[in-house]
Amino acid sequence: MPDRPVAIRRIVLVLAALLCLGLVGSWSAAPASAHSRLVSSDPAEGATLQTGPRTVTLTFNEPVQSSYAVLNVVGPDDHYWQSGDPSVDGPNVRVDVRELGPAGEYVVNYRVTSADGHVISGQRTFELAVAGNGEPGPAIEAVDASSDEGIPVWWFIAGAAVVLIVGLGVVFWVSRRPSARS
Repeated sequence: MPDRPVAIRRIVLVLAALLCLGLVGSWSAAPASAHSRLVSSDPAEGATLQTGPRTVTLTFNEPVQSSYAVLNVVGPDDHYWQSGDPSVDGPNVRVDVRELGPAGEYVVNYRVTSADGHVISGQRTFELAVAGNGEPGPAIEAVDASSDEGIPVWWFIAGAAVVLIVGLGVVFWVSRRPSARS
């Protein structure tokens, strides 16, 4: 039996060495970059334009899914200036833009889904130096107030409570002990 403590020490030493190698390996590993990322935009971030663009195009490092893509342009007047829905062509997401109106900063908001299902969202801006004659789209508040569709969250909470109560009832009913009859 004197060999048993030596064998245990060797096993512990090998496990400790593997753990240390795993920790060092995880510290020195490069971060994973599996999701799509925005690489450029047209107009470019922070660009100052004399006339409004006809389209806004975002380019990602890999193709993105066409479903659920959102790309809108909000002007300094808090109105939407895009025209129609965005189109996705591989890594490019594009939306047509109305003739712009007031001079000032325009914000391009985007939300797309990468090929692996990860949602990517953000903003880009450009500046319109000379006011145009365009007619704005709807105001942000008007669209946001009318888009309150869908199932309220409280339905999910009530459903979860019912499932929990029924589940606990089944567990108690199954685990009860039969009563002793005299």
